[in-house]
Amino acid sequence: MNYFRQLFQPSLIRIFLLGVCSGFPWVLIGSALTGWLTDAGLTRSAIGLFGGIFVVYAINFLWAPLLDRFYLLPKKWCTQRKSWIITLLMAMGILCFCIAQLNPNANLKLLALLAFGIAGLSATMDVAIDAYRVEHALGNKIPLAAAMAVSGWWTGYSLLGAFAFFLKGETSLDWAEIFIWMSGFCWFMAVVVMLTIKEQANDRQMRYQAEEQSLTQQSLTKQSRHQQYPRIIARILVTIILPFKDLVARHGMRVILLLLLFLFTFKMGEAFLGRMSITFYKEIGYTNTQISKYSKMVTWVITIVFTLIAAYLNVKLGAFKGLLIGGVTMAGTNLLFALIAVIGPNELAFFFAVLFDGFTSAFATVVLVSFITHLTSTTFSASQYALLASMANFGRTSVSSASGFVVDGLDGNWALFFVLTTLIVIPSLLILVALQRAINARD
Repeated sequence: MNYFRQLFQPSLIRIFLLGVCSGFPWVLIGSALTGWLTDAGLTRSAIGLFGGIFVVYAINFLWAPLLDRFYLLPKKWCTQRKSWIITLLMAMGILCFCIAQLNPNANLKLLALLAFGIAGLSATMDVAIDAYRVEHALGNKIPLAAAMAVSGWWTGYSLLGAFAFFLKGETSLDWAEIFIWMSGFCWFMAVVVMLTIKEQANDRQMRYQAEEQSLTQQSLTKQSRHQQYPRIIARILVTIILPFKDLVARHGMRVILLLLLFLFTFKMGEAFLGRMSITFYKEIGYTNTQISKYSKMVTWVITIVFTLIAAYLNVKLGAFKGLLIGGVTMAGTNLLFALIAVIGPNELAFFFAVLFDGFTSAFATVVLVSFITHLTSTTFSASQYALLASMANFGRTSVSSASGFVVDGLDGNWALFFVLTTLIVIPSLLILVALQRAINARD
């Protein structure tokens, strides 16, 4: 009982709200956009290529140091993380409104460009949101914060995504009008963030300045140049290098390399379905209403419940056992979708597939988020968490854009497709074992 009472702490509620902000853009450029493109008659390969825009989530660590160092709005207006989140939400709302003005068949390239813009803004916002969570959830709060973040993400993605498909299936609204409504919701979330999110003070800027001064003095000692030049160089180098230097210093290069390789491979199998799920459901014969009910609403409820349970189990099992169980169960769930591909649009089978997929995905995600958070410094949370999370995203997004070609290459054999995705998890589990041994040897 005490465990569930802790979930209603104000700090965790804020993390949940930020999770909603993080998940909602995936409706804009994920499920809703895929539904629109499918209804517009685009091919599986063309729709799958849109998965390429998600690669930006895998490289957001490249500019993540900027979010540790700079404010996007004046300091007197709002705090550092909040300044980035609010501005990015408002920008996403504008691009979403622009997408609503387009015809997918006539303006596909421009639509793809705008969707890529939303992905870039969303990926940047994720850096700020993850950094906020790392800084405000310490010690035994880490699994709870991970659960609330994942629950919020799925609320933004599944619940609001279900609402989009409900509007399409049960009202006279077309996809363009639905996108206009969703653009307004981006602005609404910006207002909520402005009114509710609070930040704690930290010594990040002091550490940057101290490192800059040290590097500047070294430069001035080695070369007699005008003082301004080495200061500029020092500022750039410290902003980019210091967070990653700290990460390697704390964990060692061997552990970091194995960790990055594991994160890259862990969710590859899940990624193949993710991009093509709506297309799969429609081709099998499920309606927009059924997709809204099972793929969105049921998934949301299941994920929220199992995410909270997963946080509790994470504390009991530990990170490595949790990751091992999560990987095996994620792979097994894909076989249920293979069964649906064989028997057709059976609602009961759809329900059980969504049930088990929701549990395995929630469990694996909470354990993974907690694991990454434990390895991240609160001083350089944006840069370090973004690097580790980017590798996990890169593994998913790099293969998702090819999923349509894989299905086409299999002549639309969805059952075989899901069997193959089940086997992809094996390499990641072998790497996990090697990572555990490396960490134990270091300790």
